[in-house]
Amino acid sequence: MMSSDRVRDERGSASIQVVVLLPVLFGLLFTALQIGLYFYGRTAASSIATVGARAAAAENGTRQACQQAAGAFAASLGDALNHTQISCTVTATTVTVRVTGTTLSVIPGWTMYADQTSTLPKERLT
Repeated sequence: MMSSDRVRDERGSASIQVVVLLPVLFGLLFTALQIGLYFYGRTAASSIATVGARAAAAENGTRQACQQAAGAFAASLGDALNHTQISCTVTATTVTVRVTGTTLSVIPGWTMYADQTSTLPKERLT
């Protein structure tokens, strides 16, 4: 049988364990969420670049068509990628689109950047 002194000494130990472990668990949770949001923003940037490259790679595609298609698609994604910058380069044989922006953040002060490029051959009659 336990003495009453021993039972009294262990009171509150569960509260102390929770106070110590809960911040660590929340830190891991928010870090995992932040990493997921980074990959979501990176995928959005890749999709925006691909849409713009497809528009400009068409037979009569132009840099303006690239900018317009990529911008419209970026707007349809909502806030998956913030401060989005779209750069389209069209040559006689290739189209390159670079998309940069910042991803969503749940951790204050931690800004992650997404930078994706898509290159496609320009369609042309031979």
